[in-house]
Amino acid sequence: MTTLMMILGIVVFVIGLLFSIAWHELGHLSTAKLFGIRVPQYMVGFGPTIWSRNKGETEYGIKAIPLGGYIRMIGMFPPGPDGKLEARSTSPWRGMIEDARSAAFEELKPGDETRLFYTRKPWKRVIVMFAGPFMNLILAVAIFLGVLMTFGWSEQTTTVSRVSDCVITASESAKRDTCRKTDKETPAKAAGLKAGDKIVAFNGVPVNEWSALQSKIRDTIGPATITVERDGAKKDLHATLIKNQVSKTDGDGGYVEGKYVDAGFLGFTPASGIVEQSFGESVDRMGEMMQNGVESLIALPSKIPDLWDAAFGDGERKQDSPMGVVGAARVGGEVFTLDIPPENQIAMMLFLVAGFNLSLFLFNMLPLLPLDGGHIAGALWESLRRKLARLFKRPDPGPFDVAKLMPVAYVVAGIFICFTLLVLVADIVNPVTIS
Repeated sequence: MTTLMMILGIVVFVIGLLFSIAWHELGHLSTAKLFGIRVPQYMVGFGPTIWSRNKGETEYGIKAIPLGGYIRMIGMFPPGPDGKLEARSTSPWRGMIEDARSAAFEELKPGDETRLFYTRKPWKRVIVMFAGPFMNLILAVAIFLGVLMTFGWSEQTTTVSRVSDCVITASESAKRDTCRKTDKETPAKAAGLKAGDKIVAFNGVPVNEWSALQSKIRDTIGPATITVERDGAKKDLHATLIKNQVSKTDGDGGYVEGKYVDAGFLGFTPASGIVEQSFGESVDRMGEMMQNGVESLIALPSKIPDLWDAAFGDGERKQDSPMGVVGAARVGGEVFTLDIPPENQIAMMLFLVAGFNLSLFLFNMLPLLPLDGGHIAGALWESLRRKLARLFKRPDPGPFDVAKLMPVAYVVAGIFICFTLLVLVADIVNPVTIS
């Protein structure tokens, strides 16, 4: 049964992946057609074609390897300075440029002279190239907001999960979890706090979020009144909080690993629960996810050594390690094997797909060819230099020849392929698992 559910989870994730890719390419396709650019192909996947159908002037199809997709637009690059499309050069770098230029004019038909991508104004080209990643962003935001506002977010609450028996410093608790005869009783236990109690007020001030309660506890050393809900009735407990070494917080209720401070101490562990978020809270969560995504993308190069050790050495695969499609599909399979309610499984799968779409948006916005961001940067540069030419009354420099950057694009693509292969090996031999 576990194997069946694992396979089902992988299949569901792959379907979500294919939809995300198709959705991305639909953004490019719809805006290209809106601006009159001819699009001969719209494909989901790479490699051999499994299925395709011609509708109008476009071939729509699905290919065997679901690792991406593309649309082919006529005239992605302008002709060379001599106006020719298929001149050849003995220079390998120049050959790359000419090959790219030639490929951009494949299937050129009479009348296509006015339907070429490079002939469109820069702002239209920016819209066409931005539309794909933007579709992923729209999908990510829609899923995140939908799940957060209808299902909720797993977070620590003001309900007591466990009451500590004795006072142990945070640094020492990592080494032992048993009490010694010399250890003092925690203020929480001495006050009669019990697992299942929901703390609703601290010193007469109502609290309904863990971060607020945590802050009040840490700011208090000495007597305090703790109001709890127990068996449907409110009860005041009186505790004397003490100073103790505790883990440093990040300001949002989380902890900074390996960092400690001296603060007020009560001595209990909060329970985690699924809490529905308001629209404002959901937007804030989305902002945090976006920020974390940008930071993770910037930190990607620094994670390569650990990834290499995890793939080819005896290094530990960290939870925040980069994952590829194979690793994400494996996690999707694990989601359906967890002993949790079905609605939790669905929410986790939706979050996984939404996270994938957010990553697609951020990654594709990098200003590097062959990514969408590279084409956007080229169009913006063309617009800038044309405006400067008009400002200084110089001749129009014409379209910016993005084809000249193809040698760089091949280098970037080579780096991406090597990184993808490294992640693939790590996902197979030392995968990230759900903790």
